[in-house]
Amino acid sequence: MLPLNLNIALSSLSAHKLRAVLAMLGVFLGALAFTGVQHVSKIMVRQSEIETEKLGPNLFSVMAGSVRFTRGGGMRQSGGSRNFLLSDAQAIIDTVPGVLAGTPFITATMPVRGDAAAVNTQVMACWPNYQQIRSFRADIGRFFDWREVEARAKVCVLGRKTAERLFGKPELAVGKDVYMFRAGFRVLGVMETKGRDVSGQDQDEVMLLPITTYMRRASNQQWISGVFLQLDKDAGVEAVTAAVNAVMRERHGIGPGEDDDFTALSAADAIELQRQALDLMTTLGGISSTISFAVGGMGILSIMILVVRSRRVEIGVRRAVGGRRRDIVRQFLFESGLMAGLGGGLGVVVTVILVVVGCSLAKLPLIIDPVSLAVTLFGSCLLGVAAGAYPAWQAANIEILDVLKS
Repeated sequence: MLPLNLNIALSSLSAHKLRAVLAMLGVFLGALAFTGVQHVSKIMVRQSEIETEKLGPNLFSVMAGSVRFTRGGGMRQSGGSRNFLLSDAQAIIDTVPGVLAGTPFITATMPVRGDAAAVNTQVMACWPNYQQIRSFRADIGRFFDWREVEARAKVCVLGRKTAERLFGKPELAVGKDVYMFRAGFRVLGVMETKGRDVSGQDQDEVMLLPITTYMRRASNQQWISGVFLQLDKDAGVEAVTAAVNAVMRERHGIGPGEDDDFTALSAADAIELQRQALDLMTTLGGISSTISFAVGGMGILSIMILVVRSRRVEIGVRRAVGGRRRDIVRQFLFESGLMAGLGGGLGVVVTVILVVVGCSLAKLPLIIDPVSLAVTLFGSCLLGVAAGAYPAWQAANIEILDVLKS
């Protein structure tokens, strides 16, 4: 029975190709949207996990103002207060249990000039132990040391991409001067290749310099952007967060019920915030795929009604020679399910192709979710069967005598 139904269905589809394609289009778009958004969301979460692993061992950060993640997964720091001081960072490092080491930091985007060009780059002012805390070390030359921090020396270390853009080759940067605010900074080294971190910042496009140098010789400011902490592997994140909140709220005079003017964030929190930001994209994708599936279902319903009307003679003849009502119902349910299944299957195949090609070009982790693909394919077939139920019922209730008389 199945080969016969398949043969009849394929004959019907081939006889009305344009009609079949239009019926499958909505299901195809729905399957493509649903599986595409699901895979993009999973890939971005996995990418954030990979980038979080690059941040440093057991990294915990406390930043001025509030932190949120954009729809694309990048991090944006807003409302930064100017009362986050070096003394606050030192108090956290000294008093919070489970903290092994820490470095205060200041971030800013500044124009920097070199031999080959002038570029806008991310400036990171910090302490020398930034290398250990962030697992980010100099590959060429060396990092600045504590003596240079105390002396407020005008020295810096460049990210690899920044060195290439300023001097052509990273090797040529060491010993040269770069200029920021008309002040020259001697390049001590070039950092190893690191890539983007969980905030979306390309760590290869950075200029690192002593925090004291930046605060006194570059910007003349008292406040900092935050502090990076390296926690003991046995330290509980919740306990550290509570301790940090207690220290900062007391030092900043924040009363009960008042909002914090800082954000305490662990690597796990960063992943969770990014996942929440991506949830909006997933929701919008789900809505669009639902609409596409609904349009596809309505298309199959209308097409199948036309099919039943155009094949009244065939149905009447089959009934006249002994065809049962349930056989007619099965035939048309099979045809509607086949159309929807083909549309959904094509959407699944296109999704897999786009994911493989996109991950290869963007150098993202490749994730193929067989469960999502299988559910989409099964749901497409089920949608087709549901959309073909009424036309199949109409076909099964066609009167033989009325067909023969016509």
